[in-house]
Amino acid sequence: MLQDSPEEKKLDFSNLGLSPRLLAVLAQLKFVTPTRIQAEAIPVAVLGKDVVGIAETGTGKTLAFVLPLLQQISASKKQALIILPTRELAMQVEETLDAVGRGFGLRKALLIGGASMGKQIGDIRRNPHVIVGTPGRIIDHLDQRILNLNNVGVLVLDEADHMFDMGFAPQIKRILSSVPNNRQTMLFSATMPPEIEKITMGHMRSPVRIEISKQGTVGAHIDHHLFVIGKEQKNRLLDKILADHAGTVLVFSRTKHGAKRIARAVREMGHGAAEIHSNLTLARRKSALEGFKKGQHRVLVATDIAARGIDVEDIQLVVNYDLPDDPGNYVHRIGRTGRAGREGKAITFITSDQRGKVRHIERLIRLPLVVKPLPVLPVARPVSHPVEQRGFPQQRRFTPRNNGQTNRQGGFQPRNNTHYRGR
Repeated sequence: MLQDSPEEKKLDFSNLGLSPRLLAVLAQLKFVTPTRIQAEAIPVAVLGKDVVGIAETGTGKTLAFVLPLLQQISASKKQALIILPTRELAMQVEETLDAVGRGFGLRKALLIGGASMGKQIGDIRRNPHVIVGTPGRIIDHLDQRILNLNNVGVLVLDEADHMFDMGFAPQIKRILSSVPNNRQTMLFSATMPPEIEKITMGHMRSPVRIEISKQGTVGAHIDHHLFVIGKEQKNRLLDKILADHAGTVLVFSRTKHGAKRIARAVREMGHGAAEIHSNLTLARRKSALEGFKKGQHRVLVATDIAARGIDVEDIQLVVNYDLPDDPGNYVHRIGRTGRAGREGKAITFITSDQRGKVRHIERLIRLPLVVKPLPVLPVARPVSHPVEQRGFPQQRRFTPRNNGQTNRQGGFQPRNNTHYRGR
């Protein structure tokens, strides 16, 4: 019989220092083999050490901090605080906590904007074991003296670089000043720019740096294609791509108004489409994401708030309809496809004046973006009347009386003295 090599034996949750109760839950959930970030981060984190974990998106970073976090707070009777940049990420971390902590009687509080303050206050008063939230809403509860963080023993900053990029630095510093200094701190992200790392290191105690892949590393199973195209042709190219590719598609827009316009265009192409951006209520964002996960929408159009907040299995294609402002967001966007070793594809549209931005991305990911010749594009589709698009009848047009002759007061009169009713 062949013997397992030492490395193969290491890739087992039972060798990571986790408690028997957690191992039983993982077995029940059919989690057998840890990913590299899990295999290297969990043994360090369960010892209570500070951790900086850097790994490409889609490698299981959430479980890498959730498992040791649960073990730590169970032993210490302290609280855990997990801070994330977006509502979608916060909700997904809560889902992971639900799955793993269901048998432990775990109490949670999810503190995000757009959700009921009353429910959040009730959850806080029940003394939760784990608090998950976005910076703004956590500050709201601190300002109202509803939330007290004096018992936090484990602090997690997930996608910390993105939080600082979004201008959350003052809120993060305020929260850090409200938690005890004697705590465990963990940071996880796919990218960690030096200026962000410098800020965070001032709040950590001799952290162990675990870098599974160089910053900017993208999945090895993703094909990167690039089309140079005029802005007015983008919809026609998207139409062609959706016709030529099967499966689910995630389309990224640079702006929320663009996301709305693209989603409408995709529906006119005959595909089910939903959108996610900051103009939508939390309920509509949740509905769009759930519909995409369940296959009710083939296409999801999103801004960069979803670049790190969508964990959907087997997305076949990511389309960068617009280039991201930050090259690092390219890594997070395309990380939505080609996850867990699957094949994936990323297609990016650029205009001729954006080649410089492409070079920044190529330097970051250390891969060329292959320029493809434009295919034969479908005929441009007529633009629907905006009123008809909303399901209302088109407004009636009136012909001026006497072929446009004015009346005595200098105004037009409708034919046959029909009164205009302003439908």
